[in-house]
Amino acid sequence: MMIDLAEHAYDGYIPMRIIAQRQNISLKYLEQILPPLAKNGIIEGLQRKGGGYRLTAPPDTYRVGDILRLTEGDLAPVACLGCGAAACGRADHCKTLPMWKEFYQMTNAYFDGITIAELMKSPHSGEEA
Repeated sequence: MMIDLAEHAYDGYIPMRIIAQRQNISLKYLEQILPPLAKNGIIEGLQRKGGGYRLTAPPDTYRVGDILRLTEGDLAPVACLGCGAAACGRADHCKTLPMWKEFYQMTNAYFDGITIAELMKSPHSGEEA
């Protein structure tokens, strides 16, 4: 959805139904992910005839990790590492916690290292998976 908005940035505000059609995404899913993106200033919406959504900044300023955390929640692989998670009573003795911490760091670093602009350059962008 974000790539679609970036690729059509010069078209003005893009109606949600158009994005859904082009990307084969359900309107119901878009209705869930658009509000947190708009609330956090990632996109802006215009609610009137000719309205829709558009990016608020250039595609190279959007990190995939930031978008995923806003739309999908924390990327933590286990509950005890999630944002706001209560301290685990087993943390001092957990043999797998170091592994999960490293995986979590790698996951965040990976997604934070990719921008929407980079995805737009992908040889597969615009093609159906």
